Amino acid sequence: EAIASEFSDLPDAEQATRVMLRLVLAALLGGLLGIEREQKGKAAGVRTHMLVAMGAALFVLVPQQSGMLSADLSRVVQGVVAGIGFLGAGTILKGHAKGHGDEEQVKGLTTAAGIWLTAAIGVAAGMGREATAVLSTLLALGILALVPRLERLVEKSEPLRKPDGENHGNKD
Repeated sequence: EAIASEFSDLPDAEQATRVMLRLVLAALLGGLLGIEREQKGKAAGVRTHMLVAMGAALFVLVPQQSGMLSADLSRVVQGVVAGIGFLGAGTILKGHAKGHGDEEQVKGLTTAAGIWLTAAIGVAAGMGREATAVLSTLLALGILALVPRLERLVEKSEPLRKPDGENHGNKD
């Protein structure tokens, strides 16, 4: 009886299936983003993205199951957003580029943004917005795959600028 009461948050198969579906979907969608990041050699890979998405889903799923009001649930979401910001901040590195003198370089912004988006996708899945979570994941994968190619095309089409002193009298 004590064991049954401890597991009473999933009173029937329907509720258990709903929780399992939302958590698994969050983990799978996070994993898709993690695979893309891992293939590009980034530090936050499959496991990190899966755990972030599933954790975010769980943070909203449990209060929702317990009957928390929407106004109170919005504070939970705010906490997830703030907390994930700290995790993302840990992926951002600022330093000096090798061979470029005093030029500062920032790395990890896309990874941090990806972790932030992965948490949002987890929140969507946890709140039962599965279609929104899937669509967001597909859009993110499109951005991560297509925008770098677009950037390379734009860089190739821009005219090369001559180094300072070689503009032959042109003033910038």
